[in-house]
Formats: sequence, structure tokens, C-alpha cells
Amino acid sequence: MRFNFKYICSVCFLLLITSCKVGRHYSRPQLDTPTAFRGETVLTSNNSTDTVILKPSKFFKNKTLLVLLDSAFSRNSDLLTAAKNLELAESRLRIAKLDFLPDLNLRLNNNYAKASKNSAVGQSAALGQSPNHRESQDYNASLDIKWDADIWGKIKREKEAAVAAYLESDEARKAVQTKLVMDVAKGYYNLLLLDEQHKIAIESKNLSDSTLAITRIQYQIGEASELGLSQVEAQVKENQILLSQIEQNLSIQENALSLLCGSFASEIEREFSIEGEFNVIPSDGYPVSVLTARPDIKALEYALIAANAKVGIAQANMYPALNISLTGGVNALEASDWFSVPASLFGTVAGSITQPIFQKGRLKAAYNEARIEREKSVIAFRQGVLDGYAQVSDALKNRFEIRKQLLYAKEREKALWRGVRSADVLYKAGATNYLDVISVQSNYLQARLQVAAYAKDQATSNIELYYALGGGWD
Repeated sequence: MRFNFKYICSVCFLLLITSCKVGRHYSRPQLDTPTAFRGETVLTSNNSTDTVILKPSKFFKNKTLLVLLDSAFSRNSDLLTAAKNLELAESRLRIAKLDFLPDLNLRLNNNYAKASKNSAVGQSAALGQSPNHRESQDYNASLDIKWDADIWGKIKREKEAAVAAYLESDEARKAVQTKLVMDVAKGYYNLLLLDEQHKIAIESKNLSDSTLAITRIQYQIGEASELGLSQVEAQVKENQILLSQIEQNLSIQENALSLLCGSFASEIEREFSIEGEFNVIPSDGYPVSVLTARPDIKALEYALIAANAKVGIAQANMYPALNISLTGGVNALEASDWFSVPASLFGTVAGSITQPIFQKGRLKAAYNEARIEREKSVIAFRQGVLDGYAQVSDALKNRFEIRKQLLYAKEREKALWRGVRSADVLYKAGATNYLDVISVQSNYLQARLQVAAYAKDQATSNIELYYALGGGWD
């Protein structure tokens, strides 16, 4: 026994010293990203920060929106599911951290056997006139220790994969929250737009009603034709249709926001922020490397790290496995002698090396599949960076152009308002007809609606840029 134990220990020591580790250490793939986002100049600032991530409470100034976001964070189903996925990953990580330790089991056995009279034992008992010899009992209490020696670094790779999976789940949760922030904020500002459009539609309807009342009087005294009256009545109905459509959209948008916040459809409280809506994003002061800080892209990279580790695990499965087991305890034929020490003590040491030889190609196939999965993860990671670059470039361009469009729309609105006032004066003086008044009023209404839409688009462009640069979470 002593010789065998020394021999096993010597073999184990040699294997631990001479063995090579499987798999390769992770290194980020070459991305070859541009030096700046499209439309931006090459970075010249000394700011070395690689992220512009801001908590929603630091980016949004609208307190009513922040309250709505808090509600979404606590009740949104997608976010709650992502949190549960993180808990599962954390549980698997705890298990992986303990894989280096041996398994320890306590075993208590009691065996009772009674041989038949016609068996060899039964015949021997009959000849010896000792019937009780047909019966036998065995009492055993032992501790079993089993350890799989990590001679190829397989357990290390399993832990590496578990850590990466946990971090991937954490980043996925952050990505879900960041996407939720964008969706809730865009829905909220769409509500504000609809409120403004509703206000404009009511004012336009009141103006049309006033024009209709004047036209009816003129028609009664013969200063307006039936055609003119019908045109003004049609304008009033058009405004009523517009008002109904806006009220319909308001209800649908409130229902959608309620769903995002994990509540039943209800009215959503909202208001413009007196202090402004957003903090400034210094987007042109950061390098393209900001993309790798985005939670969705970081999740893709952690998935790549896990895939890389699984290649090492699949490779280790094709190599010899060293198992060591130790068993010790007490054993006796009689219960009264069970704990008679040291007479009832026993111990066993065993070691084995298992080399897979023929597994129908399953191990090699598993290794090839793991390599392919790693290559797919590389592609997904690079595509994520490409998508992120395009999103930031689009958001930068949208923000820049929408600012100009909003300015032009406001100037057009002012010009048309002057036209409305002039047309009203001329109409009352009889210097123009009702068709000119209706045309100018209709154009002015569309201009006001357009300004409100561009104002919403400007808010949306800031939200999308915030998200594209990494967003943020509380």
C-alpha cells in the first residue's frame, strides 16, 4: 500500500510539472476603427476617458421623466428578467469557483445477508450446527474524497468561462436598462409633442370656428357665396379630424409608456422642464474607443471571452484525466465493534488516469464546434462595433441637421403668422377672399405642427446620441 501511494504521488507530481495548459489566453480582435466618428474631426483633446456614460439622473433634467424612469426600473418585465439572468450567472460562477476543491461525501452502510439452506454457506452452517452462520452483517462508516487534478487547466478555463458569462449577463442587464431609458424617454417626449399638437389643433379649430361664424353672417347678407361657406365648413371638419387623431395617438402613447413601466394602461403625468431637458453631451471630445464601453458591445466581448475559454475546455476533454480518491472510516461485522478503534479502522487510496481513445469522433467534433463558436463570437463582436459606429455617426448627423431644420421651421412659422394677420385684415376689409384666408391659416397650422415635430426630433436626437455613446444606468 505504501509503495503504491508513493508511486501515485510521483506520477501526479510529474504530470503537474510537465503538463502544458490547453487553450490560448484571450486577446481582443483587431478592430481597425477610424480615428473619429464620421463628420467629426480627429480627436485632439487630452481627454483620455474612454466612456461618456452618464446616469439618467445626470443626463435628464426633467424630474417628471426621472420619476417615470424609476417606475420602469422597478417594474419593467424585460429588466426584471435580465436581473434574474444575472442571478443565475452568479450562482453558476460560485459553483465554478469551487471546482478546484475535492468532493467530500459521508457514507453510512449497513448490509444484512441471509444465505439459503441449500447454498454453500447454508450447508456449511448445517454441518457445523450453527444456523446463525447463514446470516451476516456489515457496518461501515466512511469519508470519501475524490479529486480531479486540473493538470491541463480545464477547471481554470471553466472558471474563466463562468466569470465571462456572469459579466456578460451584467452588461446585458445594463444594455436592457439603457435601451429602456431610451424607449421611455422617446415615448415621453412624443407625449409632449402630442400635447403641443393638441394645443395647436384646438387653437386652429377655434380660429376656424370664428371664421365660419363670420362667413355665415356674410352669407346671410349676401357678401359670401355658398361655395365659400362650404369651404370654411370643410376646414372646420378637417380640424376636428386632426384633433381626434391627436387624441387617439395620445391614448395609444400613454398605453405604450404604461406597458414599458410595467403597469396597466393609465394616464401619464408629464410636463416640460423649466431648467431645460438635457445636460450637454461632449460627444466630440471622446475617441471611437468609447464604443467598447457600451454595455451591449461589452456583452458581446464577454461572450467572445467565454467562447475562447470553451475551446480550451473542449481541448482538455481529449487529453488524459487524472482522478485521485481516498476513502477512510470504520468497518465491523458486529454493531458493538463498529467504533472499536483502531481495530475497526480502514483506508483506501486509489488513483487513475483515463485517456479517451475512441469516442466516435464526438470529442474532436466538440472541439471543432467550440472553435467555430469562437469565430462566430469574433464576427458578432466586430459587427457590434460597426453597428455602434454607425449609430453614433447617425446620431451626430441627426442632431446637427435637426438643429438647422428647427431653426428654419421657426422662421417659416413667423413668416406665415405675419401672413395670417395680413390676410385677416384684408378679408375684413374686403380686399381678399375667403380662399386666401383658409389657405394661409392652413399653411400656418402645418407650420406650427412642423415646429413641434422638429422640437420632438431634436429631443429624440439627443436621446439617441446618449444611447449610442453608451447611455447609462442607476
